[in-house]
Amino acid sequence: MNVSASPYTIDEVMHWLSQVPDPEIPVLSVVDLGLIRDVAWDGRACVVTITPTYSGCPAMQEISADIKNTLLAHGIEQVRIETRLAPAWTTDWMTPKGHEALRGFGIAPPGEKAIDVSGITRRAAGVVVPCPLCGSSHTRLISHFGSTSCKALYRCSDCREPFDYFKAH
Repeated sequence: MNVSASPYTIDEVMHWLSQVPDPEIPVLSVVDLGLIRDVAWDGRACVVTITPTYSGCPAMQEISADIKNTLLAHGIEQVRIETRLAPAWTTDWMTPKGHEALRGFGIAPPGEKAIDVSGITRRAAGVVVPCPLCGSSHTRLISHFGSTSCKALYRCSDCREPFDYFKAH
């Protein structure tokens, strides 16, 4: 990549990208969801590298367009979106702010790391999923799949409300 001076810093671009909502969970930005892998300059073009939550994610075209339109609206004249599939996206890339946004929206955030320090994918058995509505740890799995394939459906035994759990992956 031909890196050149730009009138905008990477921090400014990341701030603007933090205002781009995920179309499926609008309380999450694409930054807080962990989709943004890199921002760089190639001459006068701003190159944003994204990793989808999974390779067939139907929202990626809309997300790419929203990223491009946001940066164009802030005065960046050339924007290029590149998709990087490896390494695969993981919920470990979500920010703490993203976890809190999910909880505030009524979705339990991932309660475990998907990848351990050695880089090995792991799945913990019997993960306790606290209710995002009342905080109770007395919850039970209703279905391995919730409103989308990345979520599971749980019910709280205390407040009796159903809720989605954003599965670690």
